Amino acid sequence: MSPEASPDRRAALKTRHRQAIVDAAAALMEERSGTDFTVDELAERADLSRRTVFNHFSSVDEVVTKVCGDALNAVVETLAAVPPNGDGTEGSMMEEVAAAFRSTDLVTPLAYLTRMLGGPTEDPSPRQALMIIRVFTEVSNRLLAAMLRRRPDADKLAVHLLVGSVAGGVAVLYQHWAAETGAVDTPDSRRVWARHLEQLIGAVRDGHGAESAPPSHTKPPRLMA
Repeated sequence: MSPEASPDRRAALKTRHRQAIVDAAAALMEERSGTDFTVDELAERADLSRRTVFNHFSSVDEVVTKVCGDALNAVVETLAAVPPNGDGTEGSMMEEVAAAFRSTDLVTPLAYLTRMLGGPTEDPSPRQALMIIRVFTEVSNRLLAAMLRRRPDADKLAVHLLVGSVAGGVAVLYQHWAAETGAVDTPDSRRVWARHLEQLIGAVRDGHGAESAPPSHTKPPRLMA
């Protein structure tokens, strides 16, 4: 087998093409403040054929989900840097996940997500609403995979329940935070996010009992289907 046809070279080329598509989509999204571009425009920006784009992604929406998921991936990277806490019990794993979310700047990528896809501060189209759901699902899956690698001997159902509770809660927080702050990145919006995040961590750790934070007096957001 010639060097040009070796599996390593093919894998490297595949990785390079995939990253070129993601980078091109991110650039188009930034330029247009949204996702209004076609596969042909994406292929031209990536300097690849339309067929190559479809070899890596099934649609523009899948590429957009990847771009937005990458923007939120910092919490997964932060988890990898959090020192192990305890012996892998549910309580210690909760503290590790909580530390990762507390240490990660999510306001910047969530404001970006709203600019690109629309969100709770406006009426997203069904397509936009679906992409938002897909983005949070992808981030949840990445967080789950990271936690399973981190705690390979932990009860897998317990890990699934913990990650699902926190990641699902963050998706709900996003809607309330965006409705309350307009999804802008300001000191006030960061304080609101931090307050809501602590309420989520407390609810997941201790259950939804009477010791919850006082309810916000803002109008509840219209939850996305």
